[in-house]
Amino acid sequence: MPELPEVEALREFLDTHLVGRRIARVMPLAISVLKTYDPPLGAVEGESVTAVDRHGKWLDITAGGLHLVTHLSRAGWLQWKDEFPAAPPRPGKGPLALRTVLADGSGFDLTEAGTTKRLAVHLVHDPAEVPGVARLGPDPLAEDFDRAAFAAVLAGERRQIKGALRDQSLIAGIGNAYSDEILHAAQMSPFKPVQNLGEAGTDVLYEALRSTLGDAVERSRGLAAGRLKSEKKSGLRVHGRTGEACPVCRDTIREVSFSDSSLQYCPTCQTGGKPLADRRLSRLLK
Repeated sequence: MPELPEVEALREFLDTHLVGRRIARVMPLAISVLKTYDPPLGAVEGESVTAVDRHGKWLDITAGGLHLVTHLSRAGWLQWKDEFPAAPPRPGKGPLALRTVLADGSGFDLTEAGTTKRLAVHLVHDPAEVPGVARLGPDPLAEDFDRAAFAAVLAGERRQIKGALRDQSLIAGIGNAYSDEILHAAQMSPFKPVQNLGEAGTDVLYEALRSTLGDAVERSRGLAAGRLKSEKKSGLRVHGRTGEACPVCRDTIREVSFSDSSLQYCPTCQTGGKPLADRRLSRLLK
């Protein structure tokens, strides 16, 4: 799933390629992709793009005073095209979900792999009309998201740290992969309760969050959209690397599996050398 660093890189890419250009056509090609009907998609056709913004993991393209707001979900992606085939695409065939064509013939496709269709596109007058945007917590890379703001977000939380970091209503933009990376950098168990962090733990976690996300954004900056997936994978230290050696201590990276996801961690760096039990088989070790 694209998370804050990749979506920010897409925002910068689209800001360069879209702003000032006129939208010729917007074509939804999957029944599930379009989540709004008023105003109709045709309302942005003929309008010039004036801004591209990001809200957590959401992309927001402004044209004609309207906002085309997109969430790529787990299996969605954006593919830039300098030109399109002459024949129009066939709705419902393959991963293509939505096509946006500019007046100069370039544009982008939104695609979604797999059978579970969660990619979402909204056309609204205000991004806050999109429920997923309206509930977002603060952006963790915003200038005003300092250590005090981070502590305020966590105040009263009694969940495990992993779950808190992934909650978009607490902090916008962090998903499964970067929460693993942040916790590895902080040398913390994913199952440590938030209320047990203390002042020192909050300091460490805040610094790990800012540095991990900031470094990932810098690695992705300036890359073409098609290269962002491979850049993300190459930059991850523990997530998706079960069985490999930890780059810090060389211990074997372990995994805990859930019904629809998994997490990865280093026992030596994060859990005092103790492997965490798989949640599906036994009680979690704290």
